[in-house]
Amino acid sequence: MIKFERQYNLFNNNDMSYSGKFPFQDTYIDKKIIEEWQRKIITHQSPIFEYGYININQASLFESVSKDLNETFNPMQLTPLPLSFWRWPNKVHEGPAVYFVMDKIINSEENIILYIGETISAEKRWRGEHDCKNYLSNYSETLQKANLSTKLNIRFWLDVPINTKERRELEQALIKTWLPPFNKETRGIWATPFTSQIN
Repeated sequence: MIKFERQYNLFNNNDMSYSGKFPFQDTYIDKKIIEEWQRKIITHQSPIFEYGYININQASLFESVSKDLNETFNPMQLTPLPLSFWRWPNKVHEGPAVYFVMDKIINSEENIILYIGETISAEKRWRGEHDCKNYLSNYSETLQKANLSTKLNIRFWLDVPINTKERRELEQALIKTWLPPFNKETRGIWATPFTSQIN
């Protein structure tokens, strides 16, 4: 299992034609580099998808929220929605939620969690400005340039605490478990290039 503080030096000068002087759209990342980046995330996340996160992590990580967690919870059981769900005329989800932004890696049929967030208002959280939207746009554009497909979706978990403090504790426990690369807490672990151009 990957340690929370472990850092990867995924990209070096030979792997990525990048210069801080140029805007992100001029950046090209080789297909093999992206696939290796995805594989590292899959290696960490796939056992959690299969066996559940409580069983493979230290119990102490979840002491404050363990009684609220379902040991068999799996984000794959949640309904996937397109990222444009908020434009629909009818509200799909309302109220407090923890949400998972995911991608299905087409060539491997594996799923990866790219971002985990919490909100008091699921129906409003994805409207307007959101850092993760920018990361996803950069991610999609980079994969497209490398001739890789993406199948992004968002899933809302509504069976979460109404109290904001408790919900944030749950969110942090999930982030520490899944290590989604677009959360600020984990960007250094995965050397995520899709976030570095817009900070």
